[in-house]
Amino acid sequence: QAQLVESGGGSVQSGGSLRLSCAASGYTSNGACMGWFRQAPGKEREGVAAIRSDGVTMYADSVKGRFTISRDNDKNTVYLQMNSLKPEDTAMYYCAGRSGWYLRLTPKDYNYWGQGTQVTVSS
Repeated sequence: QAQLVESGGGSVQSGGSLRLSCAASGYTSNGACMGWFRQAPGKEREGVAAIRSDGVTMYADSVKGRFTISRDNDKNTVYLQMNSLKPEDTAMYYCAGRSGWYLRLTPKDYNYWGQGTQVTVSS
């Protein structure tokens, strides 16, 4: 039984920082790729960042230079460090996993999902 447990969401001022964590178990703990996605009210779910099992990463243009995805395989945990947060980053953030090797930022290619954690950024 694969499980993803997310934590670290909250409310911050514009320019602040948050670090999201995703603890993985079961199938996804040894999957090839893990990713972070977000969905704001009335908006389509979008990919934020993804990381391969060997540490190679990719990012959405909207977060490049501000967000960093990392992976601690010994702790079976994936992180999303979010700096210089903007009100436009406000959304529900989801951790997800898939078994494919190549990096993807499309939700339809991910098989396992966490429950989501809310991030709210105020001006």
